[in-house]
Amino acid sequence: MIKNKRNFVIAIILFLFSMALNFPFPHEYPIGQDVFSALNIPLKSINGLHYVGITSLTLLIISLYFLGQSLEMYHNRMILIAILLAFFLPVELVGAYQKTFASGINAVHYDRENSHCRFEMKNDTTLSASCDLPFENYDNETVQFNIEFYEKYLFEDETPLLSLMNEGGPYKVMLNGKEREVVTIETEIDLSKLEVGSMSGEAWAVNVMIKDKGKVRKL
Repeated sequence: MIKNKRNFVIAIILFLFSMALNFPFPHEYPIGQDVFSALNIPLKSINGLHYVGITSLTLLIISLYFLGQSLEMYHNRMILIAILLAFFLPVELVGAYQKTFASGINAVHYDRENSHCRFEMKNDTTLSASCDLPFENYDNETVQFNIEFYEKYLFEDETPLLSLMNEGGPYKVMLNGKEREVVTIETEIDLSKLEVGSMSGEAWAVNVMIKDKGKVRKL
């Protein structure tokens, strides 16, 4: 089935590098962003092109070329399998690791897509905020951590509502072993001290950071 072992080995190496750059752990973004930052390589161009994604896709395409060149038969079938693995395997590996070997905050899963925050003015200067954040502890041991909020994308004319939540923090959370819980955080923020006008709104897919003993995960 394999007619050229050299090309097959090259394909496997490039494929693994491509997947590693897209590995979404310990943060919600690919680990390739940390690698590029450590090497002082810009994450994106002035036109908005993401170099991590481009590099990962380029490595994947080259690996598929060498894979096709290395096989004697089943070229299309194996290339299709490789593409599916590249897109789905990293997420599955993260889940498997968290459910088996991970401990502490590394074993905490955050269901960001089902998170939700509401912001309403209680009076002229007080902002009332409430957030529902679904967490699950895959570990058998109890885990404790602090929650902070951050803005992933913010336009110039937008008010950083999520960052304002940190004014009422830190928010401490404890999850028992194998526990799944929707953590509800409620706080009131005095906007007069922050020189911010009245506001209201809602946010979904809320980005948070969980911290414990010097460890930080951006989720």
